[in-house]
Amino acid sequence: MPNLIPILIVFVLFFLGVPVAFAMLIASFIYFTFMCDGVTMFTMVSSLLTQAESFTMLAVPFFITAGTIMGYGGVSENLMDFCELLTGRFRGGLGATNCLLSTFMGGISGSSCADAAFEAKMLVPEMEKRGYSKGYASAITAASSCITPIIPPGIALIIYATAAGCSIGDMFMAGYIPGIMICAALMITNYVVSKRRGLKPSREQKATPKEFLHQLGKSIWALLMPLGIIMGMRLGWFTPTECAAITVVYSIFVGALVYKKLKPKHMKRVIVESVNSTASVVLILSSASLFSRYMVWEGIPQKAAGALAAISSNKYVFILIIMLFMLVLGMFLDTAAALVILPPLLLPVATALGIDVVHFGIILCLMDTIGGITPPFGVMLFAVMGVTKVSIKEYLKEGWPLIAAVFGVILLVSFVPEFCMFLVNL
Repeated sequence: MPNLIPILIVFVLFFLGVPVAFAMLIASFIYFTFMCDGVTMFTMVSSLLTQAESFTMLAVPFFITAGTIMGYGGVSENLMDFCELLTGRFRGGLGATNCLLSTFMGGISGSSCADAAFEAKMLVPEMEKRGYSKGYASAITAASSCITPIIPPGIALIIYATAAGCSIGDMFMAGYIPGIMICAALMITNYVVSKRRGLKPSREQKATPKEFLHQLGKSIWALLMPLGIIMGMRLGWFTPTECAAITVVYSIFVGALVYKKLKPKHMKRVIVESVNSTASVVLILSSASLFSRYMVWEGIPQKAAGALAAISSNKYVFILIIMLFMLVLGMFLDTAAALVILPPLLLPVATALGIDVVHFGIILCLMDTIGGITPPFGVMLFAVMGVTKVSIKEYLKEGWPLIAAVFGVILLVSFVPEFCMFLVNL
């Protein structure tokens, strides 16, 4: 029987309000110090640093920095103007703009919480002025943030690929179609809701070809970035980490020389914000890595795999069980921690049942993300609510059709793997 006391400690600390990274760290140190022989303090600290020093994980701070630079460099505003140009003439145009912006921002920031907080600040007040309720504007902002983690260079994709030992490039390719499908589902749902409520388009006239080309020319520098990331890695020009470093240089070039909004005075704030964001992610990853070592030491992955296999040998039943498990887990646990801890636990069973490692990763990323927008404990939900001050009751009342639309797409992607494997297999 494995020692489950550290897991119990994590849950107790979590419900007492201790951040998940510190909860895992405390539980791991208690286990290795008092419950396990032969493990020194040096070994524990070394385990923490090994995860933080991973060359592959170096892509994370680079992509976070690039996203921060682009926020100060005027890229986000130009993308929003371009999205509104495309969707503004339809009913619920600003809601559709919200969804499109998340899709494009996914290729820049890679962070769902950053995307949710940014759009909550920028779009929700404007949507309220145009007749949207605060609850609905907050709900579609949170729901559209589900797109961001699986559109390259989504941080979740990098973390899973590192934990599972699969190709980051393959994970990036697998994320495109599901991300576009979620965007389309949310835009259709938004149109139906807006039509029922009589919301008017944000633009009265269709954009002229001249206006379209002008705005496209301003936005093309940002739109080319995700394409360059994928092409560069697929053609073998650079590794994901090198690609992330190039993205930082490219974002400085675009912000400072093309849009001319990035100034030297901004760089201090860029560095501080990037370091803060990176530190929180790396702390979670390092703590989760040490906690994973405890689980391996106790043989929990093998026992969990055996228990899951005993429930059913049908891969579709297994996928359904994992989806429900991830939905609940995503409400409580940070995405980064979940995607470090769970692959060693679940992959042995998944691969034995014939589920592709990349396909399984997309399922985990998607379900963990939708858990993040599901009341009452979703991480992205709190990121939006912290900005808009909307109540959970109002959010749930307005947001359930959007959550249902996202969940419908996830079901399709989970049970029809071709949706995410098509580009990978080209």
